[in-house]
Order: sequence, then structure tokens, then C-alpha cells
Amino acid sequence: MIKKALKRIFSNLHWFFTYLGYKIFLAAFISIVVGVLDGFGLTLFLPLLQMVSGDGTVEAEPMGNLGFILEGINAVGIQITLLSILLFMVFFFSLKGLAVYGNKIYSVALQQQLIRKIRLSLLRSLNQVNFKYFVKSDVGRIQNTMTGEVGRVQQAYQAYFLSLQQLIMVLVYAGFAFFVDFQFALLVAVGGVLTNLLYSSIYKKTKGASRKLTGESNVYQGQVIQHIAHFKYLRATGMARKFSNHLEKTIKKIEQSRKRIGELAGILEAAREPMLISVITAVILIQVYYMGGSLGPILISLLFFYRALTSLTAMQNAWNRFLEVSGSLENMQAFQHELTSNKGKDGIIPFNGLIERIQLKGVCFGYAKIKILKEIDLDIVKNQSIALVGESGSGKTTLVNLIAGLLPAEKGELSVDGISFTQLNKESYQRRIGYITQEPVIFNDSIFNNVTFWAEASRENLRRFWGVMEQASLKEFVIELSEAEHTELGNNGINLSGGQKQRISIARELFKSVDILILDEATSALDTETERNIQDSIEALKGNYTLIIVAHRLSTIKSVDQIVMITEGRVEYVAPFKELMKMSTKFKRMVTLQEI
Repeated sequence: MIKKALKRIFSNLHWFFTYLGYKIFLAAFISIVVGVLDGFGLTLFLPLLQMVSGDGTVEAEPMGNLGFILEGINAVGIQITLLSILLFMVFFFSLKGLAVYGNKIYSVALQQQLIRKIRLSLLRSLNQVNFKYFVKSDVGRIQNTMTGEVGRVQQAYQAYFLSLQQLIMVLVYAGFAFFVDFQFALLVAVGGVLTNLLYSSIYKKTKGASRKLTGESNVYQGQVIQHIAHFKYLRATGMARKFSNHLEKTIKKIEQSRKRIGELAGILEAAREPMLISVITAVILIQVYYMGGSLGPILISLLFFYRALTSLTAMQNAWNRFLEVSGSLENMQAFQHELTSNKGKDGIIPFNGLIERIQLKGVCFGYAKIKILKEIDLDIVKNQSIALVGESGSGKTTLVNLIAGLLPAEKGELSVDGISFTQLNKESYQRRIGYITQEPVIFNDSIFNNVTFWAEASRENLRRFWGVMEQASLKEFVIELSEAEHTELGNNGINLSGGQKQRISIARELFKSVDILILDEATSALDTETERNIQDSIEALKGNYTLIIVAHRLSTIKSVDQIVMITEGRVEYVAPFKELMKMSTKFKRMVTLQEI
């Protein structure tokens, strides 16, 4: 049991050490200094009592092994008087105050460093995780861990190191007690063991409640995301209240867990003073009636004992506060391990632009036992426009995800200009890809920042911005706005029409100076007139970019260079529109049904 407890305690210490290094030991050293200075100051109460209650003389002998303090004062030529004792007490406690202040400031600095490094570590790890893992992940857990859980980890750090600091104080005071009276030190240990019997049971219950609270918080975050994402549907269908009831049940569970944690903390807080006074009373009675102790040593022992027990109970309360949020710490550690374990593999060869072609040879891909793509062979030539067509679920979007480097091929080979995707640096490659989806990505910021991705508003960037605005047929629209390019677009582009959102997306990709432009059913959610206008913008890009179009409306792909017909995860035909009409009865039927 002790071995498991030590392993758990020091595993957390090691985790904090990975972020803060040896700085955490400086905080422990300062705590020792605080305890020693406090002990020196308390020790001087005994000669003060001797002077006030006796004939004015002071002896070092009743102070036990701590008599060296008075001997040291005499050794430097300072006479032991009421004034000198009081001044030394002020000196020691003033130094203690400075040490406490320094420790507080240093602890805050360490907390800031810890949280900053955790946030940066999570962000960077999430950016590097492989897309296949991300697709299967719990979005609620990701959001909860990267937002709410980080704050609770900070609380865990505070409580953890406060408990360690208080443990150090207990050991320091016990050390002073040992110098005064060995028997007293033994009593401190016995008292600590007895009080810990109550605390250990509460610790276990608190940790269980904390784990339960973390799990419920993850579920709640996921439900909130769904509520916001599907708000329009829920309101339009009168289902908002029903879904809210679903959330309310989770909220009640969370509050019940919080209540349980609060009740356990209340028991510890309520029991602290009675237990403390009971143990102190027992120690005084034992020392006076069974050990024949005199008043002076008893009083100084009582001071140390009170300090030690105060630190002990503070340590126990801090440890319980740590256990209250330990579920969040465990979740954070597990989440970080998952992100690290599922880091995407990357090559080292940089991508400097498409020179000739992208090739797929015998490419296969699937999730678990479900095979989505089977033996795909495909050549995409530079500045060629190709369209991927097929029934829903045929694998069009999955194929695009492979070409974009989001998913790795399970079998076969993908290459760019003869360089395998496994050797290619994915980030340098993906920076040259433009990606426009059915639901345009619009950030809650200005038009300029949406298109330039927060580039500096330099003369060159402004020139490029207005250039892509013209290419995307947005220039006149933006100029007529009262704040022009500084106009805020609102949450998810609420101030724009569907066609304007798509044009913003197109402008952003063009601003990036891409080689490959992917349009994944980019016009399928638009009305016919808007679709035609967007199509005109796309037509103007032909020959300047490698266009890969996932199409639902076949009217948008009549003029592409090649159409790739995908059936049940296989490439069935590759041909221009008119030729494919002759080759494939299935494609011809699709065209007929859409009345093209």
C-alpha cells in the first residue's frame, strides 16, 4: 500500500518536473528556510519566558539541543537581555516573512510557466496528431481537456506542492522537536498516524468522485458542442427543449459529483480543529503526568507541536484538494500520451511546388475491417482539372484526404514528382494545398484576416489581397462595405450569404499561392444562380492550378480535363465528360437524372 502511494505521489512529481525542471526543488528549499527561521523565532520564546517569570537570568540548558542559539548570540558578543531577545525574534520572523513572500511570488511564476507549457504542448501535439486518430476522437473530451481541464490541472499543481511544502514544514518542526525532546517527536509521529486514519478513507472517496466528475465534464462538453452546432435544426423542429433536458441530466450529475466532493472537504475542515486540540491536550497530559516534564520545555514543545500539527492538517487538507482535481490530472496525462502515441509520421524532403504529377499506385485504405478504397491507380498531372464522381460512400472524400496527406495509405504508393509521401515533409506539401469544402471555413474576424490568415497589412499583402478579391469576384462587394476589408464577418460568417462565404474561402486559398486546389462538393449547398457564379470563378482558375473537384452536381464538371468514376472504392473509368457518357451507363444515368 505504501509502495503504491509513493509511486503515485512521485509519478505526479515527475510529470510536473518534465515541465518545470529543477525549479521545483528551489521552491522546496525555500520552504525549508521558512520552517528553520520560524523554528529559531519560536525557540526564543523559552528564554523570554525564563526572563519574565524568573530572576531575569537565562540558561541554555532548558532549551535542550537548541541551546546553541543562545550560545551563538553570546559568542558574537551580544548580551542576552530582554531587548536583544525581542530584536532577534523580530529579525528571525522578518526573514521568515521575506522568505514566505519570495516563495509565494516564485510559486505564482512556476504556475504560469506550467500552464503556458501545458497549453503549448497540447496545441502542438494536437496539430501533429494523425488525422485518422482525430476523426475517431471524442470532440467533447478534446475541448474539455484543452480548456476546462487545464485550469483544474493548475489547481492540482497548487494543491500538490502546497501539500509537499506543508510536509516539509512538518519535518522541520519535528526536527526542532527532536532537538528539544525525543519523546515529543515520537508523540508527533503517533498523533499524525492517528489523524491520518480518518483522512485516508476520505482521500479514496474524493479521488473516485474526482474521476467521475472529469468523465461527466467530458460528456457535457460534447453535448454543448452538438447543441450549438445543431441549434438551427433543434429550434426549427421544436426539439430544443428535449435536447436541453438531455443536457440538464448531465448538469445534475456534475453538480452531484461536485456536491459529494464538497461534503468530503467539509468533513476534513470540520474535523481539523477538534482533532488538533484533542491531540495537543493528550500530549500535555502525557508530558506532565507521565514524563515529568517542566513548564518551560513543555511550552516550547507545545509551540513546535502546534506548528507541526497545523502543518500536518494543512498538508492533509491540501492533499485532499489535490485529489479533488486528480481526475483532471490523470485525464490530462492520458490525453497527452494519446496525442504523442498517435503523432503523424512525417518525412524530411521539403515540397517546393508541383513540377509534374501526383501518382497513386495500388492504394488501399480502410477503417478497422471496413475497406473504403481498393487498388486505386491514378495520375494527376500538373495544372490538370479532374473531378471525382460516384455514389455516396464510394470513397471520393477519402481519396481526397489521402491526396491531401491527411490519411496514410495502408497499402500501395502515393508520390509527388517521384517522391513518396512517406519521405515527403507533409506540412510543406500541405501549405501548397487549397481546400474548399461544402461548409466554408469562416473565422470570426475581419475579411482581411480571413483571407490573409492574419498576415501583416503591408503594401505587398494589400496588393495581393485585392488581387485575389478580384479573382474570386468579391472586390466590388468588399469596396461597397462601410468598413471595406476591415468588416467583421461574425460567428461562422453569419453576415455573409452562402456564395459569399465560398468566395471568401476561394480567395483565402488563392492568397496562399497554392499549387493544388481541392473543392470537396464546394457548390452543392448553393442555389443554381450562385453555383453558376462560383463555377465561373473556378473556371477562371483552370490551367493555373491543379484542380481536384469532388462533385455531386455533374453540371459543374462538364469542362474538366478528366472525370474519375469511382464505384465501391475502385476507379472504374477515367475520361473526359463526353467520352465517359459513352463508356459508362451508370454515369450516363446519373447525368440523365440531373437533367443536364
